[in-house]
Formats: sequence, structure tokens, C-alpha cells
Amino acid sequence: MAIKPLEASPKIMSTPAADTGRREQAKAERREKIMRAARDMIRETGDMNLSMRELARRAEVSVATSYNLFGSKRAVMLAVLEDERDFLQRYQKLQVSNAIDRIFEAHALGYQYFVQDPDFYRPLWRALLSATTNDDSGLMSPERQAQTRAAWHALLTAAQDEKLLSQEMSAEVLERMLSHLAGGTLLSWSSGGVETEDLMASVGLGYALILSACATNEGRGLLDAKIAAYQATLGKGKKIGASRE
Repeated sequence: MAIKPLEASPKIMSTPAADTGRREQAKAERREKIMRAARDMIRETGDMNLSMRELARRAEVSVATSYNLFGSKRAVMLAVLEDERDFLQRYQKLQVSNAIDRIFEAHALGYQYFVQDPDFYRPLWRALLSATTNDDSGLMSPERQAQTRAAWHALLTAAQDEKLLSQEMSAEVLERMLSHLAGGTLLSWSSGGVETEDLMASVGLGYALILSACATNEGRGLLDAKIAAYQATLGKGKKIGASRE
């Protein structure tokens, strides 16, 4: 009896879509390796002025690959910053009963990043707060400033709409005052002038004191509670502004 020859198994042909998917996945993996290496280098050195050659060596890719995937050192730093911040997703899940609490919950969310990973965020903020740099690592772009200011303006406007803050002081002026206070404190922190454990409470106390000056009676009660809590954290003893007529 003749034995029928086995049929060859059909070859699985690679499709253009599958090839593209694999290439994109490989690119994403290389990008993640580069960003992870950048974060580690910043923590170790305290410097944002990274060597792209050393960064590529750490990430086990070529220097050309680093530039092809990001384009510049500044782009790597921006990608690291965005990769670290899931603030918006967390912010949208906040459960608060009033706009004053939302302001301070947003503050706490943002500053948790700095407190939990100071070795990374101290040098990052030194770069963020630099108006000019000798290279392309400066990150204080007009777009980023505008985005941050718009978010805080919305928070302050909501507090005015809820009649917790007086509308006699414009939200634009209040936002600017809070921004200057935060920027000055973060600059001191990034250069070692403010201890990490005091950072969140220092800025929060400043925010509460500024806002209490233009608060309504209802808002002032909420802000007095914030002032007392932050002072207790800082160990200042006597409460400031705990009682007002």
C-alpha cells in the first residue's frame, strides 16, 4: 500500500499590520528604557544636564536611536516629566464637598510627587524654574505655564462662584500670587533651603494665608482649619488667624 506523502504545513505569512505593530511595540520599549535610564541618572547625579551618550549606554541603545526616538535632550526630559505625572487622572477622581477643599487636595496631590521622590524632583524643578539654560534642557515652556495657570484659575473661579472667596480680588491676581509663593518655595527646596518634610505644609500654609485675606465668612472658616492643620504639621505652635471677627 502506497504511503501518502505528508502535506507541508502552510506558512504563516506576516502581514504589514503585524509588522507595523511589532515595530511600534519595539519603539515603545526602547523609549521606556531610555526614560527609565534618564530618571535613574537624574536621581543619582542630581543633574538634568545628562550626557546623551551615557544615557544611551544605560538604556542599551545607540545614541542615534535616542535622537531618532526623541529628537533632542529636552524632548527626553519632557517625556520623563509627562511619564512621571498621572496628576490629571488622580485629580479627576477627587471627592470633595467644596471648592476650597478642591484647591488644597489638588495642592496635596501635586506635592506628593516631590515628597515621595525628592532625588528626582529637586533637579527637575531646578530646571523648570530656570528662565534660561546653557543647553536645551530647560523645561519652563510657555505652553506648560499657560496650562498650569489655567487649571489654577479654574479652581479659584470655582471658589468665587461658590461664594467662598470674594470676587473683589480677581482670580488672575490670586493665581499669580499663589504661583509666586509656590515658585519661591520650590526654588528654596530645590536648592536645599526647605526640608522635604516641610515642603507641602509650607506652601499650603502660604496658600491658606493668601486666600484667607479675600475669603467670605464661610470660606474663612474652611481656611482657618487649613491654617491650623498646616501650622500643626510645621510645629509652629500658636495658630495664625485662628480667630477673626
